Amino acid sequence: MPRSILAVLTFLMFVSLGQSAEIKLLASGAVKEAYLELLPSFEKVSGHRVNATFSNTTDIRKRVGEGELADLVILGDNGTQALINDGKLVPGTPTAFATSRIYVAVRVGAPRPDISSGDALKRSVLAAKSVAYSSGASGTYIVTMLQKLGIYDEVRSKAFVMKPNEPVGEKVASGEAEIGFHQLSELLPVKGIDIVGQLPPEIQQVTVFSGSLHRAAEQPEAALALAKFLISPAAAESIKKHGLEPASRN
Repeated sequence: MPRSILAVLTFLMFVSLGQSAEIKLLASGAVKEAYLELLPSFEKVSGHRVNATFSNTTDIRKRVGEGELADLVILGDNGTQALINDGKLVPGTPTAFATSRIYVAVRVGAPRPDISSGDALKRSVLAAKSVAYSSGASGTYIVTMLQKLGIYDEVRSKAFVMKPNEPVGEKVASGEAEIGFHQLSELLPVKGIDIVGQLPPEIQQVTVFSGSLHRAAEQPEAALALAKFLISPAAAESIKKHGLEPASRN
């Protein structure tokens, strides 16, 4: 048995089993691949079942704000704080689950753009016939970045803004977008793309994905057990494997 899975199972031995519950998890697509790997181990040993739905931060904030219920909600930190302020999530329980950086991708075999600096990236984006970014946390930042670079008005007419659950990488792989911007964890699963690298340090955005129990959670104890598992050292290897970093614990 791989050491990482053994660590997961060892941790779960300390999770209170109690009565089996179905936990509704609503989480950012940035953590999807890591969690799809981790959740079966949690379910096997805890006896709970996790009904997971993934979308982007913008969509999750909207859905929960409009009344959708979940036991545990995980999204970009700004969205988490907004939902707490709106009374939808429980204050005092926000937990940072992972951090992520934005990367640049092109189609396999395409010339690799120069992204060595902010000015170089600006020139590369202006030269591209089309670009793609998400409508979630990373895309919100890309708009801000393009505005700061002074090129948003020139770029938006050639930009594809992907809907929730539409991977930016697929638009790049198809050749429709010459350059794509997305969280690394959401580019890694896509075939047919070349991940050029991350945004230059001076314009990089590190997104913290955090979450909290829903104020109307039907399975709060089971959801809390899941949250503790997802931030445990046992889960760290899978988090890193899928292009994220475990959030620091202060």
